[in-house]
Amino acid sequence: MDTQLSILIVDDVSTVRSFLSQTLMHLGIENVKEASTAKQCISECQSANYNMIFLDIELPDGDGKELIAQINDINPETNVVMVSAHSAVENVKEAIDKGAKGFVVKPFTPKKIAAMLKKFYPDLENV
Repeated sequence: MDTQLSILIVDDVSTVRSFLSQTLMHLGIENVKEASTAKQCISECQSANYNMIFLDIELPDGDGKELIAQINDINPETNVVMVSAHSAVENVKEAIDKGAKGFVVKPFTPKKIAAMLKKFYPDLENV
């Protein structure tokens, strides 16, 4: 069984990206890319198919919630998980309405990330 997921982390804060990246690698996921802007995110999505994207709501050049539709247009198979420090119910609801498959609140723990992966990919071995 191939558990090689490909995951994109989109966040303008490098410490958040590296923490998430490290967490995913500890969980056995090696194919992890990072982007820090909405523009980079879209160009990454156009050049590769990602199984999952952890997407920050607030990006310097765009609104993460607006990006969901674009990502889904490019690759409807991608599971977009919103990441935000603001877990306001409106934020969560709006993100889900726009097509996000999940929501993780910052600061998140490796356990939360593992649970999110398990939710979408129950066959993952190390998670």
